[in-house]
Amino acid sequence: MTTSTHAPRGGIDGYFKISERGSTVAREVRGGVVTFFTMAYIVVLNPLILGYAKDIDGKYLGGGDDPNLAVIAAGTALVAGVLTILMGAVANFPLAIATGLGLNAFLAVAVASQMTWADAMGLVVLEGLLILLLVLTGFRKAVFHAVPAQLKVAISVGIGLFIALIGFVDAGFVRRIPDAANTTVPVQLGQTGQLAGWPVLVFVLGLLLLIALWVRRVRGAILISIVVMTLVAIVVETIGDLGASDKSPTGWALTVPSWPGDLFDLPDLATLGEFSLLGSFESVGIVSAILLIFTLMLADFFDTMGTMTAIGAEAGLNDEDGTPPHAQRILIVDSLAAVAGGAAGVSSNTSYIESASGVGEGARTGLASVVTGVLFLLTVFFAPLVAIIPSEAAVPALVLVGFLMMQQVLGIQWADVEIAIPAFLTIVLMPFTYSISAGIGAGFVSFVLIKLVVGKARQVHPLLYGVAALFVVYFAIQPLTDWLT
Repeated sequence: MTTSTHAPRGGIDGYFKISERGSTVAREVRGGVVTFFTMAYIVVLNPLILGYAKDIDGKYLGGGDDPNLAVIAAGTALVAGVLTILMGAVANFPLAIATGLGLNAFLAVAVASQMTWADAMGLVVLEGLLILLLVLTGFRKAVFHAVPAQLKVAISVGIGLFIALIGFVDAGFVRRIPDAANTTVPVQLGQTGQLAGWPVLVFVLGLLLLIALWVRRVRGAILISIVVMTLVAIVVETIGDLGASDKSPTGWALTVPSWPGDLFDLPDLATLGEFSLLGSFESVGIVSAILLIFTLMLADFFDTMGTMTAIGAEAGLNDEDGTPPHAQRILIVDSLAAVAGGAAGVSSNTSYIESASGVGEGARTGLASVVTGVLFLLTVFFAPLVAIIPSEAAVPALVLVGFLMMQQVLGIQWADVEIAIPAFLTIVLMPFTYSISAGIGAGFVSFVLIKLVVGKARQVHPLLYGVAALFVVYFAIQPLTDWLT
């Protein structure tokens, strides 16, 4: 652990151990600001991912008949601000928290269609409470070790591909062929096999700009790209009057960009408290609800330990065993973040690896997190700005996030078929089936099957046998129901 020989001090310095960790207040503030601008894109992306999905009753998140992105943006910023401040004040660690990408897409695509939004957010609350219980009892480590490390990597990679596909589809770059049953391919490039329309061009230019900024290591590259391309989209719409895609095939996919009437407004926090703790069990049944909770937990469970270890290592704070200071407090706050995200109706919140950008600027203590959190709280009052951002300007970030998650694929030993086949099924089935749970289930079931076939049953953790059995029931529940009825 990197420390300083400075004498103990009081006030802010003493509470956050700023001098003791070899930092300064100015460095912590600068690091907190950089972290905010590196991850502020989530205030834009989370509404775009959640805001256009309808639940089983045909309602949008927030209970309306029309999307309300500003409400989701305000809730997203509020929860991120409060929990990031809590991380800094309680755990004294330069780690920021916000809605987790991947899990929010899973809620929008796979969960909300089966139940109401309140039921779906209730699942997130239950998942967060379960993780908190596992942290407090020490059982979390047991579950963590039950799943092979390379399958955990495969889950992250698969979610990355899934996120990237969502980005391409939302931009109109990839489209489903309307009559796919009578064709040799289910999807294609653009509307007719070729790219057409100004909105798609905005996406392509945005992706190229983001790539250029990213490889140049520009701080806040994602946010800069979104802002620049939103302005470009407003100009394009003003000149071309393209309208929405439901009126013209070359129109804007989700949001028609236009300058808002108000840049600043009191926040509408309509999603807060909109959750039903046990409603999902009535909606989809006990087995399906349990499997969905487990799937949510997997998507939210394994990243935090790796994230906090990586941030601690970058900051020089880890001990000789590679454990960051106040690790238990970090895990508790992260678990509470999942609960808070569900209770606020904006999906589970989790620790962000983007916090490394602030550490790179010198952040070493929780004061940086407090600064980041305060900036998120200020963002709550600018939520109306989110309503003007077209998906074509924002979803290049999803493609980049997919690339970043894809890089982990090097952690899989592809020459070892006993792990490579389950990892492959996990990765490809998530985007191919548009289902995270299908990929995870296929990976777990095939891993257990292969170990049994090759006579290595003892290498499978008992917990994994139970999980694989649940997924077998999950895959077979509809055929079994049809057969029994």
